[in-house]
Amino acid sequence: MATTHEIPAESRTDEGKGASRRLRHTGKVPAIVYGGSDAPANIQLDHNTVWLASHNEWFYSAILDLNLNGKAQKVLLRDMQRHPFKPQLLHLDFQRVDENKAIRIRVPLHFLNQEKSPAGKMAGVLISHALTDIEISCLPKDLPEFISVDLGELAVGDIVHISDLKLPEGVEVPELRLGKEHDAAVVTAQELRQEVEVAAVAEVDAAAAGAAAPAAGAPAAAAAPAAAAKKDDKK
Repeated sequence: MATTHEIPAESRTDEGKGASRRLRHTGKVPAIVYGGSDAPANIQLDHNTVWLASHNEWFYSAILDLNLNGKAQKVLLRDMQRHPFKPQLLHLDFQRVDENKAIRIRVPLHFLNQEKSPAGKMAGVLISHALTDIEISCLPKDLPEFISVDLGELAVGDIVHISDLKLPEGVEVPELRLGKEHDAAVVTAQELRQEVEVAAVAEVDAAAAGAAAPAAGAPAAAAAPAAAAKKDDKK
């Protein structure tokens, strides 16, 4: 079960761009919380508090305790708008969580023991992380903050697919229900030497083809002066 984190919030009544602009000037961030049986509510949060929280991985994948006017609500962050170049959050969207209904959310992947693996110990091997997060489905109580991917046995040529991941109990990947073609690669281990050898062979072939072209034209070029000489003799 994931750890929850408390985010203090207050209700707000002013709406519109002007009201949001004034709110930001006071060090607050406008936000909205929606979902569940309650109506959507406009709220405001302390910018520095949320800004610091936004630098943590859990802020995007964990269930948050939104403490609104002294009453806690279980929510998930669903959207966040940032200023194009200033270190400033402009708006946030939170969705209320029903403890009895499954949720779908993307969670990060944590790669473990890569350096200790057979592939990781070899020189000239490229280990690629094709995915860094995946979408999962589970009840709120089963939501993990991340999925661990143990690469301790990864060998050269191996491919780790989504279906190879060890998911916590009660957690599934909805994409896998759509068929094998959706079982994407998560990690691949390829030997770079093969790519270098192929490139070297291609360069040799290109050089040989370039050398062959002038050689093929040489007899024709040599024949031209000889033909000219014969014409002179006849004259």
